[in-house]
Amino acid sequence: MGKNIAVLGVFLLVGACSSSIDGISQATNTAKANVENCPKAEVVSLAVPNKNEGFYERFDWHIRNIVANDDTIKFQTLKQDFVFCRANNTWTVQSGTLPKELQPPKNYAALAQDWVNPKFKNINFQGTTYQYRVVQEPKYSLSSDNNISRPEVPDPTKDKIVFELITPNSKNPQRQTVYTLKDLQNAAVKAGFSAEGNQLGVPRVTSSLVYGDRIWWAIAFEQGEGNNGIATIISYDPKTDKFSLIQPKALAFTQITDLAITGDVNKPTFWMGTNVGGEGNLYLPAKGLVAYRPDGSLSTYTTHNSPLVGAIPDKLRLENNILWVSGTNGVCQVKWQAADNPDSWACWRFTAMAKLPEKLPLYSASTNKKPAVSLSGNNTVEVLWWSPVNFQTNKGRYEVTYPQGFTTKINEGASKYEFGRSLPPEKPPVEWPGFEWHWNGQRFVRALDEVGLNLVGGGPQGIGSGEFNPELPMNWNAIRGDLELIDISPKSTSVKYYSGWVDSEKLQPYLTVVPQTRPQNPQPNPLLKGQ
Repeated sequence: MGKNIAVLGVFLLVGACSSSIDGISQATNTAKANVENCPKAEVVSLAVPNKNEGFYERFDWHIRNIVANDDTIKFQTLKQDFVFCRANNTWTVQSGTLPKELQPPKNYAALAQDWVNPKFKNINFQGTTYQYRVVQEPKYSLSSDNNISRPEVPDPTKDKIVFELITPNSKNPQRQTVYTLKDLQNAAVKAGFSAEGNQLGVPRVTSSLVYGDRIWWAIAFEQGEGNNGIATIISYDPKTDKFSLIQPKALAFTQITDLAITGDVNKPTFWMGTNVGGEGNLYLPAKGLVAYRPDGSLSTYTTHNSPLVGAIPDKLRLENNILWVSGTNGVCQVKWQAADNPDSWACWRFTAMAKLPEKLPLYSASTNKKPAVSLSGNNTVEVLWWSPVNFQTNKGRYEVTYPQGFTTKINEGASKYEFGRSLPPEKPPVEWPGFEWHWNGQRFVRALDEVGLNLVGGGPQGIGSGEFNPELPMNWNAIRGDLELIDISPKSTSVKYYSGWVDSEKLQPYLTVVPQTRPQNPQPNPLLKGQ
């Protein structure tokens, strides 16, 4: 099996940025914060991607790391920091300070080396240093023409994922099999899928921490094109020199993005961020925030049943009775002992804003030639997305909020969603043009991590009509604008969408953080009627 290094770059970029340093995701904070130590406000513009970056990367606010002290908590993305001031519960946006060791490798050679021979990482336990990594066996090799390959393994019990740990008193790693290809095939059959076509995705450690008298790690894996893995938490007890594995059946083939642990050390609760991946799609919503207990019980907190501000939690941080949950769309502060109560959540949303010029043409679809209305005044407008108008010139338009809204009818209606068992219980199994939007009690809304931030099949799909043409940008009515369902049948859908499009050179968007508010008097999801 061979893989070209250019194909691997995107996956390894994510893997290289997914782990916190030395298991710092859990901490206590008892000192009194000083407002004088909070950062001063600065204007951080919405990034314009380089030529070798996708247009969607300007909205890549996935949290790669969390850094905290007595005064602030800093949520680090690739290019910006979102900083919370403890003393007065305010936010500022700063230029990015993500450590070099968490940034993507600079070249394909470094990417390939990380795949073929991943470096050991360190974690401190009771004043001593342990080194760890996770590898796939047989191992990959790199050819002179930058192809990565590994030998065929006829025996699926010998095609495996192995965790390696170097203890302070040893130079050679201890080795623990995490799962084999045979295990993956058996898990697929139990879940109702075929054993054929599965292969082990390259693994990575997404979290490391110390809790009680053990060291804990979360392991995720490459997904797409048949690659897959088994969601795994692994722990090591230095006193007994033993490993333990936890592989929740309810998570199946879900990736664990980060891990925090609460409660009794003998009967803890494992809090996990989750997502899944597909061919060319690294970020797809899964089960949101998960609370898993050793007795097998599991609670999920998603955009459908909780105040969670985005669909994919990237990084978690535990501070006493507060669990910080962060992702592309924003941050939530959760009193974890009462997480089922919506009043125990305080959430903020990342977004871009721009000041309007005196007169600005607004288009009802992304590539329309004639504007629908003109915006005026010195107000600010929220910037939701960017979409190309011309591939050759790289010109495009921003999608912005428009409270008056537009209406459209699409020649695509409602049908039963074929993979209903993979949906959250609160999401109706209805395939329709707004499937990737979620109901918030008032409208259908779409978080950034429900868009996917993936350029596959022409980019993220929205509300629009027309056939896909790889040489021409699609003409979208809305990618992220709120939706109101007017009428739906098996053949067509009518919606009112609360956004429009403006030429991007007319705006200067900047980043900010706003409180996430919940609708008053929430109403039932209209898609539930007749079910």
